[in-house]
Amino acid sequence: MNKTENIEAREATHGEKMIEIKIRFWTDELCERGKVVPKHGLTAGVVRIKPNKTHGIAPGKAVPFNSLLDLGAAIEKVFKQHGIVLHIGSGMKTYLAPHSSSFTGNSTK
Repeated sequence: MNKTENIEAREATHGEKMIEIKIRFWTDELCERGKVVPKHGLTAGVVRIKPNKTHGIAPGKAVPFNSLLDLGAAIEKVFKQHGIVLHIGSGMKTYLAPHSSSFTGNSTK
């Protein structure tokens, strides 16, 4: 069963079709106050979602991350906060096996 079957599709104007997030990296602490070092930033910052009326997305709180390894978790948290459901794209399907309740976890050696 298609998970989007019970959801009504909407008309979307150009620029409103995609769901967008904004990732911002802190640049303070790299030099004196009020200045920046061009093209330099910290590995920490915040993730925000951009508002989108067509998708019913209103801006929410920014989710901080403290390292690049935390970035994926921050993005996931933003999506969950806004009730966004992601579907597996064709490129990722090559990495996934079909779900089977009969999988025992035993490997063949």
